[in-house]
Amino acid sequence: MNREQYSSVISSAKRIVVKVGTSSLTYPTGKLNLSRLEWLARELSDMHNEGREVILVSSGAVGAGLGRLGFKRRPGKIQEKQAAAAVGQGILMHIYEKLFSEYGQVVAQVLLTRFDLMERRCYLNARNALITLLNFGVIPIVNENDTITVEGLQFGDNDTLSALVAGLVDADLLIILSDINGLYTADPRENPEAVLLPVIEEITEDLEQLAGGTGSELASGGMVTKLQAARIATSSGLHMVIANSQEERIIRRILRGESLGTLFLSKEHKLDARQRWIAFGSTVRGRVVVDTGATEAILQRGKSLLPSGISGIEGVFEAGQVVGVKSPEGIEIARGMVNYSSGAVDRIRGKKTTEIEAILGYRDFDEVIHRNNMILI
Repeated sequence: MNREQYSSVISSAKRIVVKVGTSSLTYPTGKLNLSRLEWLARELSDMHNEGREVILVSSGAVGAGLGRLGFKRRPGKIQEKQAAAAVGQGILMHIYEKLFSEYGQVVAQVLLTRFDLMERRCYLNARNALITLLNFGVIPIVNENDTITVEGLQFGDNDTLSALVAGLVDADLLIILSDINGLYTADPRENPEAVLLPVIEEITEDLEQLAGGTGSELASGGMVTKLQAARIATSSGLHMVIANSQEERIIRRILRGESLGTLFLSKEHKLDARQRWIAFGSTVRGRVVVDTGATEAILQRGKSLLPSGISGIEGVFEAGQVVGVKSPEGIEIARGMVNYSSGAVDRIRGKKTTEIEAILGYRDFDEVIHRNNMILI
C-alpha cells in the first residue's frame, strides 16, 4: 500500500477509539503526567470539533491511586491494586473532567468488566450506552473496573479492551498509543537493523512469532497484546494503528495521513455484530466434540451442527451460552451459541433431529448450533 492509499484509509475515519497506556500518562514514579493528560484532552477535543466521534480508553487509575495512598512502587497484592484503582479512578476522572471542560467538551466515565461483555444482553446494553453517549456529543472515557474485577474475569490489558470497545460501537479506526513506534522486524533495542513495518495487511503466524519470540518486555509485555487487539479490530471491520505517544501531535498527524507507526488493515469480510460477540466478547462455557463428518460439514460446507454429529461434551452450559466445537483430534475448530443445555445435548448426541422431541419431550430447534450463530476459529 502506498502513501496516498494510507492517507485515504485514515483521513476518512469518523468514529475513532484512542487507547493510551499507563506509560504514556504517568512518570516513572507512578504519578500522573499532567502535561500529557492536557495534551490528550486538547487533541481529542480538536478531533471532536472536527466532526469526529471519539472514545478514549485510558489507563492510569492504579498509578494515580498509588501516589495518593503513599505506595512507593506498584503493589503485588490484588486487594492493594483494587484499593489503588478505587482511589485513582476518581482522581483520574476529576482531572479529565477539568481538562476537557476547558475545551468545551462533556465526558462520561464508563467502567467495564469482562462479565459485562460475556452475556449477550449486557453486551448489547454496553453498546447502546456508548452509542447513546456519542449521539449526545459526549466523549466516553472507558477503563476496566479494576476495583471489583476478579481473576478470570479480567480483560488483562487495555489493548484488548480498546479493540473490544471499538468493535462494540462499529468504530472506523482504533489508535493505540504507547511507548513504542509500532511493529518492527525485530526488537529495535537489541537489533539496530530492525525495520518498522508501516502496513500490515494480514496477521500471520510469522508476525505473531515475531512479536513473542524475543521474550523481551517490548514483546511479551507490549506487542503480543497489541497483535491480539489488532486481530480483534481487523476482524471487526476497522483499521488499527500502533504509534508512539511521545511523537509530537501524533494523533493529528496520523489522521492527516502521515506514515507513522504501524497500520493494520481491516479484513475485507468482517464479522457481523453477533459473530464478533461470539468470537471475542463472550466466554466459552464448555465444549462439544464432533465426529469427522460434522467437522467436514462445518469447515468445508458451512453447515450447522446437528445432534447426530456430536460424539461428546465437556463442561456444563446452558442454552444460549457460547461453547467451543472440537474436532475428533481435540482441535477447536469453531465457537457458537448453543440451543440446548449440556444435559440436553448429552441425551441427544449422536441422534437424528427427528428423535429430539421423543428424547427430550420438546424440540425447540433442529440444530444444536445454527450456522448463523457460529464462527470458525
